[in-house]
Amino acid sequence: MEIIGNGFLARHLRPIGGRHAGVTVLAAGVPRHPLPDSEHRREAELVAETLRRCRARGRLMVFFSTVSMYGTPGCRGLESDPVVPALRYGSHKLGLEEMVRQSGARHLILRLGYVPGPDEPSYRLLSVLTRQLRDGEVRVQRGARRDMIHVADFVAVFDRLLATGVTDEVINVASGDCALITDVVDHIELRLGIRADRRFTDATVSHCPSVAKLSGLIPEARRPTGYFRTVIDRCLEASAVQEGKNVRPY
Repeated sequence: MEIIGNGFLARHLRPIGGRHAGVTVLAAGVPRHPLPDSEHRREAELVAETLRRCRARGRLMVFFSTVSMYGTPGCRGLESDPVVPALRYGSHKLGLEEMVRQSGARHLILRLGYVPGPDEPSYRLLSVLTRQLRDGEVRVQRGARRDMIHVADFVAVFDRLLATGVTDEVINVASGDCALITDVVDHIELRLGIRADRRFTDATVSHCPSVAKLSGLIPEARRPTGYFRTVIDRCLEASAVQEGKNVRPY
């Protein structure tokens, strides 16, 4: 398997890099919102060039998109439904999905939930919330929800998904446990043994994807309600080992 990129997901995929011959995984896209137009252009050019190479060589190109295009009123989080992204990041990824579909290359478009894990970038959700809680005040968007899947579980699902041989599809890769951010904050506070002031900001969309299609291919991919707590525990414990900080046991 060819892995393009050196970021968080690319690093965690490297251990299975010797599997899935004929597959190219593009793990070097725009990682977050907002970023300047130059970053969007860079990713579009990289996608186009990778698609050209994959089409010429008969390779399967895997493109990582985002579930953040879901969340507008009436949205069910289904891959087959029309979507109207509320965020520019979602619109950007949706446009790239269309480029992939129209390229003539064999492809697999994976709309990813939030994938946390060891050594995740400092700007990502759990890192930001943990840092704010330790500083004594946390900012929470009203009604916000996120579906998170631990990076180790993501890699296992990804490996199984490629093994099914599915191609030319759009598939949500998430846990099915779409948690309120207030519940996420509650659990981080519990595990750290601290309390912080909460500053609530404007309401936001909830990026909750359906995992019906994924679990139809890989039944064990759907996680139980409350799985997000296990993800937080694993991330905090890994961070504590690295930083020498305490995590409160149950």
